[in-house]
Amino acid sequence: MAQSRQPEVAEAVRDIDFDTNDYQIELKTNHGSIVLDLLPGVAPGHCRNMIGLARIGYYNGVIFHRVINGFMIQGGCPQGSGMGGPGYTIPAEFNETPHVDGVLSMARTNDPNSAGSQFFICLGTHSYLDRQYTAFGRTADQNSMNVVRTIGNLPTSAGDKPIQNATIETATVIVRPRG
Repeated sequence: MAQSRQPEVAEAVRDIDFDTNDYQIELKTNHGSIVLDLLPGVAPGHCRNMIGLARIGYYNGVIFHRVINGFMIQGGCPQGSGMGGPGYTIPAEFNETPHVDGVLSMARTNDPNSAGSQFFICLGTHSYLDRQYTAFGRTADQNSMNVVRTIGNLPTSAGDKPIQNATIETATVIVRPRG
């Protein structure tokens, strides 16, 4: 396992206040921007984790390493292989959010509590994932969904890896005070 980035993430999220602020993550990719609305009401630990990883620059330069048209685009592996992570895992927060077009969810192994940094964004409805994977956000607008679809349509090689990289150039946290 990689050296744990958990201390950096914990420090980066000390000011998070889900009661007074709404949070988004903007993934600027080489195909356009994907803005994600986070859903801390159903999965606060996953939202906090992704905010922290984004704030420490963890996702900058990382590729979408697995793309399956009509299913999902997956990113967040620092190695680009689907085998890497932040050196720690977080507990599952399965909830009632359906895995439909544009939903942000956390990738994991067969162990329900094995999520770390890898995430996926759904293309289409995949109800068999409901309550099996932690859904914790969704695309914020049609432009974001169009970028997800563009990446989802990229030609892939064996292992569902895009032939030409789809890269997250930067991941930025947007904080919007309520009221």
